[in-house]
Amino acid sequence: MDPVIVVGAGPVGLALSLALAAQGVPSVVLDEGAGKEEPRHARTVVLRADTAALMERLGCTTIRDEGARWVGWRSLRRKQEMRALELGGDDFPAPVHIPQHALVRGLRDAIAALGAEGPVQLAAQSRLDSLEQDGSGVTVHTRGPDATWWRGSYAVGCDGARSTVRKLLGVRFPGRTAVERHAVAALRTELPWPDEAVLHRMPPWRASGEEVTARPLPDGAWRLDWLLPARGELVTPEALVSRVRDTLSGWCDRTPQYDLIDTGVYTLHHRLARRWRVDRAFLAGDAAHLLGAVGTQALDEGLRDADNLAWKLALAWHHGASETLLDSYQAERRTAVAARLRAADQSLPILRGSGGLRTYLPGAGRGHDILLTDGHLGLGALGAPPSYPHSPLAPQSTEAHASVGTPFGAPVADARVTAPDGTTVRLRDRLGRGRLLVVLVAPGTGVWDRRHWAGAGVMPRLKSAVEALPMRAELLVAESYPGASAHTVLLVRPDGHLVAAFAGVRPAELCAAADAARGGAPAPAGSARAGSARTVDIN
Repeated sequence: MDPVIVVGAGPVGLALSLALAAQGVPSVVLDEGAGKEEPRHARTVVLRADTAALMERLGCTTIRDEGARWVGWRSLRRKQEMRALELGGDDFPAPVHIPQHALVRGLRDAIAALGAEGPVQLAAQSRLDSLEQDGSGVTVHTRGPDATWWRGSYAVGCDGARSTVRKLLGVRFPGRTAVERHAVAALRTELPWPDEAVLHRMPPWRASGEEVTARPLPDGAWRLDWLLPARGELVTPEALVSRVRDTLSGWCDRTPQYDLIDTGVYTLHHRLARRWRVDRAFLAGDAAHLLGAVGTQALDEGLRDADNLAWKLALAWHHGASETLLDSYQAERRTAVAARLRAADQSLPILRGSGGLRTYLPGAGRGHDILLTDGHLGLGALGAPPSYPHSPLAPQSTEAHASVGTPFGAPVADARVTAPDGTTVRLRDRLGRGRLLVVLVAPGTGVWDRRHWAGAGVMPRLKSAVEALPMRAELLVAESYPGASAHTVLLVRPDGHLVAAFAGVRPAELCAAADAARGGAPAPAGSARAGSARTVDIN
């Protein structure tokens, strides 16, 4: 009954502990700090629709109360408007922009709401200095006011770019340094585009640099980012204030009143850990990867790490797991992040090149704008939610598989479904509970009382098939699903990725797909790999 040891109390570590708690798994979160996030209004995060929904599902109320959902996106080049998008629909979902300290506070409040004796234990001022593994668990030691040994079933390093867990495991962290540098200011003022995010490339007042971004926050606040030369001089406070005044004057034809709240300069690196799993220890978030150039969002990927790993650790904790299931975390997430880094690295020479004739080629500016829009809004190769078509958990393709609007391995559409208790909910609301979802597409069920169709047609046979699956599953019914015909049956993973779809009720094929999704039968206790030991120390 040992808990999962989560090292690091940033957004990824806290989200992972809450995701584990939602699936009945206790955890200990080792926090190197004093247990409180210092407010930094210039340090904000942008969450895509899927990761924002994950935060709300975990009980983080600050997403709704202190986050800003953009109503539009506008990009400018010199004095020309290149693109204007209305956000909030299915094609262009609105990101959520929130100060990181508010996000962390919301996650901590969600943990506090579980109670002092709840499944998540926060241990402040606990700095990790050793890690030992054996066939049945992990033992770590922390130093601080109360030096302590902790025993857990698994350990996850969510302890940032300088991860102690990664160093203790001896995992290399290669990559590139100083891919981009930005000066940042958080301020309150009025801009010509209320609640819209704005990207301005090559502004006519060149004193502001090659690129400046304005992203709205609640209560009339904005975050402004200026792209800096990769290895330029230090930005002084006076120079940053000058950038603020020049930019506001250029956008508003005069310098409007503004209240400067916070400033900063940050450097973006691109790195990818060689391994994300070493026996019972895992890496997630900035401990496993660093990215963020051309608008990509590192925290999005860290939260997706937590969502992907949580249900696999929960299955392992409750029932045991195969090596295939545990290895699939690295296979899926590292591959997805590597693709994101590769797309960003391929875009950088195009977007940040020295110019020349290609800058003036017809359509070049619009192509650059589309690339940057993708990165900032979570679209395309630079930002769209990942798909795992070649996952080791993917079932073998058979003639029984049916095509729907979602490719196998991709996140499912957020359709409306009827739950077992008869309530109508969003499909996304049923995720993260440690069980598979089986969705029957049955047009017409929405206009009939559930008691009339719950025991009719294919439902009894499908219910029996679901009860016989090798992993816990919940049966849901949808009026419709994109690209699916009547009586299509979808099998969905606990993190919302489509495993398979079948034309009709096919118990044997459904069972085989569910077995593949859990990585096959759990490995026997004391197997060769589970019994490997690793002991390391850092002083």
